[in-house]
Amino acid sequence: MSRHAYRRSSGRTDDLVLLELGYEQQLARRMTAFGNAGTSFTVISILSGCMTMYGFGLATGGPAVMLWGWVAVGAMVLFIGASLAEVTSAYPTSGALYFMAHKLGGKKWGWYTGWLNLLGLVGAIAAVDCGCAQFVSAFVTMQFDTTVSANSTFAIFLVILLLHAVINVQGVRLLSALNVVSVWWHVAGVVVIVGALLLIPSHHQSPAFVFTKFVNGTGFGSTWYVALIGLLLAQYTFSGYDASAHLSEETANAQVAAPRGMLRAIAWSWAAGFVLLAGLTFAIGDYAATQAADVPPVKILHDALGPEAAKALLLVVIVAQLFCGTAGTAAASRMVFAFSRDRALPGWQLWQRVSDGTPKAAVWLSVGAAAVLVLPSLYSATAYGAVTAVNVIGITPAYALPIFLRIRYRRRFIPGPWNLGSWGVPVGAVAVTWVMFVTVLFCLPQHNPVALGTFNYAPVALVMVLALATVWWWLAKRNYSAPAGSADRDLVDLESEVI
Repeated sequence: MSRHAYRRSSGRTDDLVLLELGYEQQLARRMTAFGNAGTSFTVISILSGCMTMYGFGLATGGPAVMLWGWVAVGAMVLFIGASLAEVTSAYPTSGALYFMAHKLGGKKWGWYTGWLNLLGLVGAIAAVDCGCAQFVSAFVTMQFDTTVSANSTFAIFLVILLLHAVINVQGVRLLSALNVVSVWWHVAGVVVIVGALLLIPSHHQSPAFVFTKFVNGTGFGSTWYVALIGLLLAQYTFSGYDASAHLSEETANAQVAAPRGMLRAIAWSWAAGFVLLAGLTFAIGDYAATQAADVPPVKILHDALGPEAAKALLLVVIVAQLFCGTAGTAAASRMVFAFSRDRALPGWQLWQRVSDGTPKAAVWLSVGAAAVLVLPSLYSATAYGAVTAVNVIGITPAYALPIFLRIRYRRRFIPGPWNLGSWGVPVGAVAVTWVMFVTVLFCLPQHNPVALGTFNYAPVALVMVLALATVWWWLAKRNYSAPAGSADRDLVDLESEVI
């Protein structure tokens, strides 16, 4: 089918498009275009990622790398988002990345993409909710002048997971409404926090400090190496925008709304995140004390605004993190549902079940898996770093695989109504190159000397994910099969390809 032929048939209903891809409509299609964009914006959640990773940025390059790194990484993520949006328009399904890879490259490409994406999404729930529990613990410490134990923090984490599960089983209409609220909560939260930090304190750092101050607290001697490692603050935050694709089977006019939602979320986050990072950095008082604090942003708020205002703004951040975890649970559960629908998960018969238009069993599996991932935090202070590694090292490479296959098999790719035209291949090439680059960065040591407490678990997480995917492939490959839709080309010649 030519691109022009596709455009002439673009008036098809969402249900018919899905049927042509091989699936019947099972989920309730009640999400608006704004709600779809709000999902990705909420999962990115600058009030979660930037605040949680701010302490990391203080040591790995300091203000200069945080601010200019945010600009550079945001630009590169737009390339990834645009390329992924183009493929999403052609394949608007809950399976998202793995379904795209399967259709373009064959079963093994889809399988490995799916496992990377799934582990990344579950890791995202774990990392976000664990971070939220730490912020709640910081609030409790400030409010009641007490110390919160690791066991209590884990209990708070479990309560947050339970809350997200209960919200998600209520259905996509509630999720869509919450995502709309979340967009305005994040925007208003950034405005209030930055406004307070700029207007209330009598002392601020100079523009030269904010935009040129370089700090190396890693133990490495190379300025360039430290600057590159510092990019991870932004790259970690800019993840999860594939949520728009995972919610496409529940979004009206998905072939246009889902790709647009992805790009809107990235652009909104790019602008608002820069403002937030700049506002926090202008308000830093004692740099060394801030860097040494358990939660550096809380230290900045406390020193600049006083304890009461700091607690109020901390609640703003906590609510934003709760929104983030809710949206992340939605994305992960749809991936579980779609992967189970194609018989790729153990117990797929249960996880593919839909009740009242919602994959409720998949929701409970998603939060249960996240709880298991965080359980070692009761016994190891480095466990949170490992959870974060599972998130970023799983989901980031998964973004590149469908884009790579779209380039490699571009004659097979039939674009949807939202596409990049002749720019698809060069934009995709930039996106794939950047993902390869940052994946290597994720695996490099971040502190010198390397010890148990500073070890980078990302390469270990990557090996474990790929090993798990390989073992389960040999056990379950006969069952796994995404449907052959009416628009598919013959992929028999690809089934023997070894990845």
